[in-house]
Amino acid sequence: MVQGTESQTPTDTLLSRQKKYLVPGVSTYYDEPIVMDHGEGCYLYDSDDRRYLDFFGGILTVSVGHAQPQVNAAISDQISKVTHISTLYLHQSMVDLAERLAQMTPGELTMSFFTASGTEADETAVAMARLATGAYDVIALRHSYSGRSALAMTLTGQAPWRLGMSGVPGVTHAMNAYCYRCPFGRTPDSCGLECAKDMEETIRTSTSGRIAAVIAEPIQGVGGFITPPEDYFAEVARIVRKYGGLFIADEVQTGFGRTGKQFGIEHYGVEPDLMTFAKGLANGMPIGAVIATREVADAYRGPTISTFGGNPVAMRAALATLDVMSEQQLTDNARIQGQLLRAGLEELQLQYPVLGDVRGKGLMQGIEFVRANKEPAPDLVAEFFELTKEQGLLVGKGGLFGNTVRITPPLTVSSAQVKEALTIIRRALEKMYEAHSELGQV
Repeated sequence: MVQGTESQTPTDTLLSRQKKYLVPGVSTYYDEPIVMDHGEGCYLYDSDDRRYLDFFGGILTVSVGHAQPQVNAAISDQISKVTHISTLYLHQSMVDLAERLAQMTPGELTMSFFTASGTEADETAVAMARLATGAYDVIALRHSYSGRSALAMTLTGQAPWRLGMSGVPGVTHAMNAYCYRCPFGRTPDSCGLECAKDMEETIRTSTSGRIAAVIAEPIQGVGGFITPPEDYFAEVARIVRKYGGLFIADEVQTGFGRTGKQFGIEHYGVEPDLMTFAKGLANGMPIGAVIATREVADAYRGPTISTFGGNPVAMRAALATLDVMSEQQLTDNARIQGQLLRAGLEELQLQYPVLGDVRGKGLMQGIEFVRANKEPAPDLVAEFFELTKEQGLLVGKGGLFGNTVRITPPLTVSSAQVKEALTIIRRALEKMYEAHSELGQV
């Protein structure tokens, strides 16, 4: 285990300096933020060397574990050679990664463009779709999240994440498949895919009638791991293509084994025209990518460039990350451990009705906290966070109402670690029920 070498600043001093020099939108979890020092595998260690079981993975980004030796070795080797040259010169790792993605992705996706973030990847995919179709209108989904640029915030279907952005032209939001809070009042046994069929109504009433694309996350990440029914995307893709549009699968959070399949959209049997990636592709190095069919890519001609897209260090990190995933069969592990995690969460849901919904796939599981009549309970999530932190477990949160806990450990997580996390979650819930007698009435 490699310890940090920098002298440690007291937490209150560091927090005071952050508030003085960083914009207030840069916030932290917990009443008393954690000052992280180093990590190893599925664990993080703070400045006091206290160990935490990391079940959020840097927002689904640390896919093969903290300080993974094989990935770190590739990064170190590349740094010793050259850190940046831009795409104006050839370098092998970028071509190797593009070829690797073409081999891995479904359907006829073969042509890549590399960026430095998921925001940039989503922007690029929309531009590609508009050029390829000659149309301008784009459909996004309610509760979606696409990033922090002007276009990405417009694509985002959650007011808190739009930061005052009223929107740029050409983007319309259709219904999403939020089954737990179905806007059509349906239940799983009575679902007629009204949410998917709303796509056609949206196109016919809120666009020019000829669209460039729909962009959708197979499971909505920041939206709170909202997971559509099995047939949802097939119906959406059919409607979108009927009106001349392309299907963009935003795999920034669901990609590369996270859901128990290589890509989230594979659960739905749909072959996208474009896919976007970031986060887990390079285990924490800044990266983003778009892959498209040759027909779509041929319309995306220069001049264009992403200064840090295709950076040699990020490319080497991504290749090493994919190697580790393949060698350790981590997609299979995500499926197996995800089943164990899901079964444990559903058992807890039966005992603690405050867990209104458990949803997700693989190692991308969400639990929505509610009171009676599905009233969102973000205050209970905040309390749950403090209790799990005390016991050494880190999780994430999300959802439009801020009441969904997001559970996403590195794909290397073991059965023992999943069981440890479930034990901590159980203890936290027990303490919450002891402190709040009214929860027994939920």
